[in-house]
Parts: sequence; structure tokens; C-alpha cells
Amino acid sequence: MAIQSVRGMPDILPAQAGAWRYLEQQAQHVFSAYGLTQIRTPIVENTALFARSIGDVTDIVEKEMYTFEDRSGDGVALRPELTAGVVRAAMEHGLLHNQTQRLWYQGPAFRYERPQKGRYRQFHQIGVECFGISDALMDAELIEMTDQLWKRCQIRDAVTLELNSIGSPEARARYRAALVDFLSARKEHLDKDSQSRLERSPLRILDSKDESTQALLSDAPSLTDYLTDEDTEHFERLTRALEECGIEFEVNPRLVRGLDYYGRTVFEWTTQALGAQGTICGGGRYDGLVEHLGGRATPGVGFALGMERVVLLMESLDVIPDAYQTQADVYLMPQQIECESAIRKLARMLRAQFPSLRVMAHIGGGSLKSQLKKADKSGADIALIIGQMELENESVVYKPLRGGEQETLTEAELLNRISKLKDA
Repeated sequence: MAIQSVRGMPDILPAQAGAWRYLEQQAQHVFSAYGLTQIRTPIVENTALFARSIGDVTDIVEKEMYTFEDRSGDGVALRPELTAGVVRAAMEHGLLHNQTQRLWYQGPAFRYERPQKGRYRQFHQIGVECFGISDALMDAELIEMTDQLWKRCQIRDAVTLELNSIGSPEARARYRAALVDFLSARKEHLDKDSQSRLERSPLRILDSKDESTQALLSDAPSLTDYLTDEDTEHFERLTRALEECGIEFEVNPRLVRGLDYYGRTVFEWTTQALGAQGTICGGGRYDGLVEHLGGRATPGVGFALGMERVVLLMESLDVIPDAYQTQADVYLMPQQIECESAIRKLARMLRAQFPSLRVMAHIGGGSLKSQLKKADKSGADIALIIGQMELENESVVYKPLRGGEQETLTEAELLNRISKLKDA
């Protein structure tokens, strides 16, 4: 039997890779515009890092992490998310002492769960983590970055921003006690997952997808009533900043996010276009995480987007530019064997003159008809042909493949023509 990919770890084939590259390039453009620098962390980390940061009673740590012992007997894990690794790296290399950091990353993560469209065992994230700034304006700037990214990817009209404040640890502790009292008296009416979370992580019950549990929660205490004055002031400063830059949002008092390290600001970008996998990006503030992992108290805030879901959304809206779904802009064809050197020379010249131009030179012989079929399949708009006559006259046949008249041009005329096309 032929070896196949591991279940839930799909290949990204050439037909899809262009969409991924498009998203990556748009993200890098936005992050550069906001002055962020990139960090790359290992895929494998010590298991204890995630148990301490995410929470050892979470589904991720208890059920979903890929963990094993290496040959030294040390417990290691494939990272189930990237924030903890970024925090560990920043602490280990002294990036947080008396300084601020605005970092971005991208890469794969791994969770053992039931694969479905938009949710895989190997998935990919692009994210941002900022350290050393407690001001709510930093939260607002991160959200503004995502807003700009959605606009560049042409999906802004299909997504909605949801916001909440889950307050300080003290506020959450008081609310947790009130919520547990309320739900314990109604435990038999909760769904099975929520019953198991009641003692371990009751705030996550607020995010239950079970309709009967959600109906029960309509009468539950509200976290808003337990926020401190500082929590409320922080959230109001955030919402004012978002209103100033024209970013619409919905306050969702049941939004808590799924990881233990969040506090105060939490947010999600959601869409109705992907069914059950409607959250494409989430994040928030985690001011206690660095200290919890053994460092000095350092404020932090960040977000991560799921690349699979954003690509699915872009594909469903048909917004990926043609250039990212084709191989070439220009396809060069020799009519005879003796023209191949001239074609290769022309290709080198075009690549040198126009670094962003995608130039594909035909290799492997074949009739003009068969070469034109390959030129068309490449997605190129232009075919350049050199035959015996063009070789003798030092010219080239310029053939538009998507409509237009064929011409014979000199080298200077060709360069001028392509220069005008690139400017357009």
C-alpha cells in the first residue's frame, strides 16, 4: 500500500499554495508598516511550558497535545500554539528587561482532535505578541492591524469583531465563585462537557455551543458586574480608540477565549461564511503570563489568526488575485533547437530588468501548438517566440494570450512594452 499523509495533516498543493503566499505577503506588509520584527521559535518545546501557560486542566493539555519523551527521557511536545514559545524565547534571551517588544511570527502548530474542514491536526498560524506596554491603546493597535489585514485581503466585509473584558485576576475570582454557585444549583441541566468544566474551568462554560446550556446562561451572573474600576477604564479606553479609527465591534459578554493566560481584553474576528469554523482570528491581553512562567511581571497582548480558515474565506469570496493562482506572467518559446540559447538569454535579461516579472522559458521541445498550450496553462498573459527569422533579425514575436494582436518587436521595443505593462 502506498504511504499517505498522516490523518489531519494535509498537504498544501501548488493549486492552493498561491493563496497561502498571498496571505503571508499581505500580513508581512501590514506588520512592517506597524514596525514589528519577526521571531521564529522551535516546533518542539518542553511539555511543561504548555502545562504551565495554557493550563494543565485544559482540553489542549489533557487530550490534544502531541507529547513524547526524547532519547534523553525529557518530556517534549509539538507546540499546540505559538504564544507560549514566544514568551519563553523572549525571557530566555533577555528581550523583556527594561524594554518593549513588538514581534510577529508564523508557522505550524499541532493538536490531536477530530479533523474537519478548517480544523486540522497540523494547522498554521500568523500572529503578533507585544510586551512591555499595558496601555489599552496597544490592544487597539493590534486590532487595527487585523482590520488593515482583512482590508488588504479583501475580506473585511465578511468578518465581525467581537470584544469583551474578562477583567483582572481578582475580578475573575469573584465572578468565578458567583458563576459556580449559580451553575451548581442547575448542574443537571448543563451539557456533559460543561458539567466536567464546572469545577475546573467554569468560565469556559460561557463559550459552550450547546443550546440548552446557552439558554441557561441567559440568567447567569454577568462578568461585567464584577470588573474593577481599572478594568472598566481599560476597556472604555480600548473601545474609544476603536471608534476613533472607525472600527465597528460588538461587545460579547460571554466571550472568554480558551486559554488560561488571558485577562482584561479578549477579542475574536468571526464570519458567517465558514459554518461551524467561524472564528478566523482571536487574541487578547495576558499581563500575568511572563511572571507565571518565571519571569519579571511584564504586560503582554497578542493575537493569532488561523491561516487555513482565512484562506478558505478568501477562496469562498473569490478574492485571491490571478497572479497568485498562476505560474508565470511571460512564457518564452523557441521554435527550433537552435533558438533555445536565444530564449534562455532573453529570459535572463527580462529577469534582470524586471525582478518582479515571472518569466518561464519552455524546455523540452514540442510543436508550437503544444508549447502554446503549456503557455496558456501557465497563466501567462504574454508569449514571446523566437524562430529562425527572429534569430536572424534579432527580434522576438510578442503574442498576447488573453486578447490582442501579435507583433514582431526589437529588443528595445520589447523592453519598453513590458516596462509599460509593469507600470500599469
